[in-house]
Amino acid sequence: MVKILWIYLFRGEGMKRAIVCIVGRPNVGKSTLFNRLVGRRIAITEDKPGVTRDRIYAEGEWLNNHFTVIDTGGLEPDKEDPIMSNIKKQAQVAIDTADVILFVVDGKDGLTSTDREIGDILRRSGKETILVCNKIDSHKAPEEIYEFYELGLGEPMMISAEQAFGIGDLLDEVIKHFPEDVNVESDEDLVKVTFIGKPNVGKSSLINHILGEERVIVTNIPGTTRDSIDSYFTYKDMDYVFVDTAGLRRKRSIYEKVERYSVVRTLAAIDRSDICVLVIDATEGVTEQDTKIAGYAHDNGKAIIIAVNKWDLIDKKDMTYREFEKNIRETLGFIIYAPIVFISALTGQRVNKLLDLINIVNNNYNLRISTGVLNDIINQAVLMNQPPSDKGKRCKILYGTQVAVRPPKFVLFVRNKELMHFSYERYLENQIRSHFGFSGTPIIFEFREKGE
Repeated sequence: MVKILWIYLFRGEGMKRAIVCIVGRPNVGKSTLFNRLVGRRIAITEDKPGVTRDRIYAEGEWLNNHFTVIDTGGLEPDKEDPIMSNIKKQAQVAIDTADVILFVVDGKDGLTSTDREIGDILRRSGKETILVCNKIDSHKAPEEIYEFYELGLGEPMMISAEQAFGIGDLLDEVIKHFPEDVNVESDEDLVKVTFIGKPNVGKSSLINHILGEERVIVTNIPGTTRDSIDSYFTYKDMDYVFVDTAGLRRKRSIYEKVERYSVVRTLAAIDRSDICVLVIDATEGVTEQDTKIAGYAHDNGKAIIIAVNKWDLIDKKDMTYREFEKNIRETLGFIIYAPIVFISALTGQRVNKLLDLINIVNNNYNLRISTGVLNDIINQAVLMNQPPSDKGKRCKILYGTQVAVRPPKFVLFVRNKELMHFSYERYLENQIRSHFGFSGTPIIFEFREKGE
């Protein structure tokens, strides 16, 4: 049973992280403000309306107050196209969950009819709302700012998100509106799980199924998810962050500047993750792009699970899971340690098995072997198969120790290090895995001459 934390993360009975939600019409500087508040460039910013489509989450901090900041897609209430309809739905969920809403308007453009519509929505919500007049880089107020009093949302706060003008004053005002029962501790102990794969393989649908809400925009248009999207939840008493990523395309297929940014976001999401779930489309099989994505995760020492989605669409007479698994192992031989699960995000088939695998792999990723037990395994392995030799010289393993987890790393002290061969390293890895499994996680070896 998945316990949903929705947007905030519970820490003890009755405690939650304060939520700050940024809303406004397109191209008023919401994502720039988001990046400024969280202290790093997360949301994609581009001088082009509609760049941010989903709710984007990150942790902010001010005066030892930790809170969650949500960026939302630009609202145009009068538009009814499918993407805008989803944006409005996403923004409404964010508004409903927020403790403080930052309503961003363009101080240079003045008040627009869209601003009025959004203002009406926010007044009806009854939420604490701060009117933020962006793109003003001095204390001298332009004449246009007085138009915003018409919204009935109090005195506008003048800022420039681009220049960082007025941000400190804004944050001072934000934390004044936090509920008394919020928790201000950091989220660094959360297990971060990133869903990776090509566009339109079902990553967003899978996360939505797990969370039980339409957390991420899902359409049949490839590349709908442009940013990396965080979702907090608990499963079997473990706290996780699920990260949905934009699908990685071939470079020659990346036409838009925005989409190139999305690729960077995806790679950055992998970098900060603990576990990567590689989602493969069962109707397409393993592709070259799958190999490249998995290779990036592997090279960066991430734990990996392979989830074959859309298994409900496969005619089992033509393809069995054993045949499919064999093909995966042959194509993705460099991640032989990654467990494979066949799922359907649409029907929920084996999704609980995937969640159980995430727990198991996380435990393996953090597993530590005592020095005594490790050396017993190494000594037994050496007795069965001696290390490589050359011209009468043999590589001799003196002893080993585990020096790190996430991923597990072993340092082996040896003589004649130059004689160590990658095939013997693989042999030692297999011997360790035969005793402890380490399913889902890479194992790193470092060989040192004694005294190094």
